Amino acid sequence: MWDIDFNRLRDVFVYDPQAPMIFSSGIFLWLFAAFILVYLLLQRRLTARLLFVTAFSYYFYYKSSGTYFFLLALVTASDFFIARFMAGTSVGWKRKASVVLSLAINLGLLAYFKYTNFLGDVFASLLGGTFHHYDIFLPVGISFFTFQSLSYTIDVYRKDITPLTNLLDYAFYVSFFPQLVAGPIVRARDFIPQIRRPLFVSHEMFGRGIFLIASGLFKKAIISDYISVNFVERIFDNPTLYSGVENLMGVYGYTLQIYCDFSGYSDMAIGIALLLGFRFNINFDSPYQSATITEFWRRWHISLSSWLKDYLYISLGGNRKGKRRTYINLFLTMLLGGLWHGASVRFILWGALHGIALAIHKAVMSAFPSFKKVGSEMSPFRRIVGVLITFHLVCFGWILFRADSMQKVGEMLTQIGTNFHPEVFVQFVTGYKGVFALMIIGYIFHFVPKRAENYLQKWGIKNEQTKEKRFHIRHVKRNRRHDDSSGDYRCGSVFLPDSESDFDQQYICTGDYYRTLCTIACVNGYDDPECGLIADRICNLRERIWGEDGIYEYLAANVSGGI
Repeated sequence: MWDIDFNRLRDVFVYDPQAPMIFSSGIFLWLFAAFILVYLLLQRRLTARLLFVTAFSYYFYYKSSGTYFFLLALVTASDFFIARFMAGTSVGWKRKASVVLSLAINLGLLAYFKYTNFLGDVFASLLGGTFHHYDIFLPVGISFFTFQSLSYTIDVYRKDITPLTNLLDYAFYVSFFPQLVAGPIVRARDFIPQIRRPLFVSHEMFGRGIFLIASGLFKKAIISDYISVNFVERIFDNPTLYSGVENLMGVYGYTLQIYCDFSGYSDMAIGIALLLGFRFNINFDSPYQSATITEFWRRWHISLSSWLKDYLYISLGGNRKGKRRTYINLFLTMLLGGLWHGASVRFILWGALHGIALAIHKAVMSAFPSFKKVGSEMSPFRRIVGVLITFHLVCFGWILFRADSMQKVGEMLTQIGTNFHPEVFVQFVTGYKGVFALMIIGYIFHFVPKRAENYLQKWGIKNEQTKEKRFHIRHVKRNRRHDDSSGDYRCGSVFLPDSESDFDQQYICTGDYYRTLCTIACVNGYDDPECGLIADRICNLRERIWGEDGIYEYLAANVSGGI
């Protein structure tokens, strides 16, 4: 009756090097549906849920890179115990030796798998010899999880965070599958406090998560993949076969493609995390709206740029050692940032271009105070001019980033500069109608003002949020009770004033640390089981800047004798 080919079924669940699993693949959608069912069943079993998600994350990485998931385990175990050792000693040289060991393990793995053949070519060319490439497989996401784990050990070394005592928590943090293979690079101080919070997904989180997953899929699977296969690849493979205007359209196409590829995957990662009850920081913030190169790097791949700033630029001295050293540090940071993207001279030149541009912009701002860091500080006319200049500088950099060789870079620039033929533009539009339409749609949505983008995200879930808030109020009133013997009100609700316009009024809980952002206020710190049960059900784990101390201070100033 059931004609099942078990060999083909087995092939679906084992690693296929020709089809590694990503968010936009069909197999992931089916696996994620099954994952969600088990995840919900384990909602109140914290340890079991952490184990299940960690195991699924390792399987996800296995489907992406095969047996190289052992590297993930190696990095996790080594950095966990290195951080524990650093926390247990106050001897300066031992702490330094520990963080150097962490750097050696993480950067050593990265150097071997990603840069062995590149460095061999460099040394061979310098010595006048030849180098035969090794057949080294590059595990997917190794650049991301090594940097993420490194940030943890460096933060522990700097005493910015307290190391974890539970290996499972750290394994969960490093391997959490939404951000594992393509970022964003999640900081321990942002993510670890969320691990053992009560699991809750509000209507706002669910609606925003679905929106981000859908928009990410549209950007990645429709815009990026379509214009890449049907136009961009053809231009970059043979730039001399096309006119200058077609080459320029190819550059504009790749500029949109790489943004939709990177930000689309990040959006899906952030959206999936929201559906699981976790929040990541935004990773791409309409970067082509930037009016300066400095602003661009505050909007483009924010988790990477902030990592480079905090752990490389500042470690080199930042801006603390004079202007000249500041410019050198900027250049070196971006040079190494380019090398992080790929083992090629082109990526180094791409990084150098951005490093020089950042240094020049910083020098100009120092010499001429009228030049600003970001477009919001400029007049409308100067902002428009700044956006055009910055956009085309970034486009020029993408030629270095995408072209197969420096010869292709030269050919493309030559075609644009000497063989432009603007009359061919009409032929391009008619010959590539689908590509042109998607490029127009992509750029329109990219340059939509932030207010409109926020409205689109909130549209469709605003009524649900209103219903949810009303439910909160009714539920709190039903469960509010007064203990006449003790004279204190155990549970109630309190409104916090907004510190950011994106957040509505919400409730809090002043019980243990993990309930301080929840919807129920347990006055006088009374850790009532009933309050915890209600909080588990209806708390809204929105990320805010308040922190535990700020919430207690607000309660002390505004709440007396119960609510």
